[in-house]
Amino acid sequence: MAAETPVVECKGLTKRFGSIVAVDSVDLDIRGSEVLALIGDNGAGKSTLVKMICGAIQPDMGEIFLQGELVSFETPHEARMRGIETIWQDLALAPSLDVAGNLYVGREVVYGRLPRILGLLNRRAMARGAEERLRGLEISLPAISGVPVANLSGGQRQAVAIARAAAWATDALMMDEPTAALGVKQSQATLELARSVAARGLAVVLITHNLPHVMQYADRIVVLRHGRKVADLPRSDATPERLVSLIVGFESAPEDGEQREQHE
Repeated sequence: MAAETPVVECKGLTKRFGSIVAVDSVDLDIRGSEVLALIGDNGAGKSTLVKMICGAIQPDMGEIFLQGELVSFETPHEARMRGIETIWQDLALAPSLDVAGNLYVGREVVYGRLPRILGLLNRRAMARGAEERLRGLEISLPAISGVPVANLSGGQRQAVAIARAAAWATDALMMDEPTAALGVKQSQATLELARSVAARGLAVVLITHNLPHVMQYADRIVVLRHGRKVADLPRSDATPERLVSLIVGFESAPEDGEQREQHE
């Protein structure tokens, strides 16, 4: 069962871009040990909502609580330092660095006590640490050091991005369309990694358009439409047909006993 106290709690988050309301007064609980699927049509506000949570953009209104504490992140770096990691579609890997180098970008291990910018990199320590973290996630790669990630397959690069985020996330992991450019086998491996991360107690948010993936891997599903949250339901109450109806607006509200649309 997911933890009762949300890892991340959003209250009334709103973001406008000129006359466009991208996210409109959204309340959202993100719970530990749970994969939360965030779905909706293009322009529904999914990525904008996650960007507000991880500090990439600032909300115009609303509050964000992390483990019950009111927080305000000015940059994604601040969110990362508080245990919230995000994987974007472009992965943000350094193609010329190897796996170990990518896992330790911004957190490099150096000899002695000199600052990272001045110290000599301890590549052996980083390779050992990367190997331990990958083993803990049951990720197998052809080489940890000495091979640029540009030489890896798309699925292997995705695994590196997930491993890096999972290695440093202590509270929440946000994944924006993590399987968009992957094949069937690679997609399955990526989503199994997401489940294993949630099993460690982290809160996982999965932004996706793939409803079969949602039905197979999500514990809970939140539907956004035109910037508003229109449904928040457990996977057991969902069917692909119902999710499509909620996404396009054929179903105006969840059934009795479930959360109703905010604009009613």
